[in-house]
Amino acid sequence: MKEKKLAYIKTYDKRGLTEFCRYLVEYGYELIAEEDTLSYLQKAEIPVRPVCGKNVFDLNIQLAIVNLYPFKKDMESGSAFRETAALIDTQGVAALSAAAKNFGETVAVCDPDDYEKLLCGLAVGEISEEDRMYFMYKAFSYTAAYHALVSQYLARELNILFPQTLTVTYEKAQDMRYGENPHQRAAVYREPLLKEGSLARAKQLSGPVISYNNVNDANTAIGLVKEFEGPTVAVCKHCTPCSVGTGESVYEAFEAAYLADPLKMYGGILAVNGVLDARTAEALKNLSAEVVVAVGFTPEAMNVLQFERSLILLEMPDIRSKVQFTFHLQKIYGGLLMQTYDTFTYETARCVTERAPTANERKALDFNYKVAKHARSSAVVIGKDGVTAGIGTGQTNRTLALKAALSIAGKGAAGCVAVSDFRFPTLECVELCHAAGITAIMQTGESPLDEEMIELCNKYRIAMLFTGARHFKN
Repeated sequence: MKEKKLAYIKTYDKRGLTEFCRYLVEYGYELIAEEDTLSYLQKAEIPVRPVCGKNVFDLNIQLAIVNLYPFKKDMESGSAFRETAALIDTQGVAALSAAAKNFGETVAVCDPDDYEKLLCGLAVGEISEEDRMYFMYKAFSYTAAYHALVSQYLARELNILFPQTLTVTYEKAQDMRYGENPHQRAAVYREPLLKEGSLARAKQLSGPVISYNNVNDANTAIGLVKEFEGPTVAVCKHCTPCSVGTGESVYEAFEAAYLADPLKMYGGILAVNGVLDARTAEALKNLSAEVVVAVGFTPEAMNVLQFERSLILLEMPDIRSKVQFTFHLQKIYGGLLMQTYDTFTYETARCVTERAPTANERKALDFNYKVAKHARSSAVVIGKDGVTAGIGTGQTNRTLALKAALSIAGKGAAGCVAVSDFRFPTLECVELCHAAGITAIMQTGESPLDEEMIELCNKYRIAMLFTGARHFKN
């Protein structure tokens, strides 16, 4: 008769547990469990006994099968703090950590997906050193993430923006085909506590495996359409807006963005803050766009687009959801930059010229301003009637950015307005705007040239607003 070995089981996630425990019994393990795990196994008629009041740490356990109560569900439901805190599984964390530390004698398994790996070792009569280290890694990674989640929750409850030590956790959503370049490896992760408005939770409906660059570009496009309430389509490439269009319908917004895009969406990433219909799908077909992320797709639209083999379709019902309690993190070599998201709006902008902007100009300035926030600095956006005409972005100064935007807009700049993410550096900027037919300008102001620039705008009857707030974006 095989020598009896002891397996301690305490699980919230019961996936595959019944069949797994039957194999453990077959391999000579005596099972002990407590609370709901005990009754669950008893109902399945699996031989199991209670811990009988003993401290589990005093027992000679060879296997510890433990996973924890996912109290983040209670965090997300808005339960009272004391109720949520009471659900933190300290006993499970302690048992799993103790077993993992003693990896030479005890195997700690926290992931049901690893049951098969453990059973393979038991089948050959030995769990290898490498496998023991793997299970140890999984256990400590799991408990570390659990503690980090508690820390994030408390920081959110206490509104602690920048703690002395930063402890965060993310869940892997999927592996990427590759990173920014084919020789780089990559994956995308999602924040456990952020359930709305995140691309990391979008559902892919068709197309090849999404790439790192696809996700990065789509994230820029999504951030842009979040700024608008009405139907909007944003086209991005290399994390840079190419065109943005609004309209009474998704089709009108798409058509406006298409006509304003110098590349006509070739290789572009589209974000749509509405449901994409068949008419829009027919117009989109054969344009060589790479990704479309939308609130949804009608069945007729799916019939049109799902056979475009290189086109990735992502469904994101909560694409309009605004930025919540979260941060923008940017890795630097050996460190991390952390900041709040740029949610500033320009309601406090003041008119500094003799002529104030008309209602239509004001509406156009508002539209362009929202686009400029999401364009890489230095950035200038030219447009009107809810459509961009030219976007100058990623330049080393704003005169160059303005010239790029005007070059893209061409004759279409006449009657448009211009918005800069910071102040205009030279009087030449006003001269260029006048020559192109720009009728109103919005910039931060607060420059030594302010008075001269205002005087020049008055001369040309150009309305100009100062916002007093910049929008740098790298």
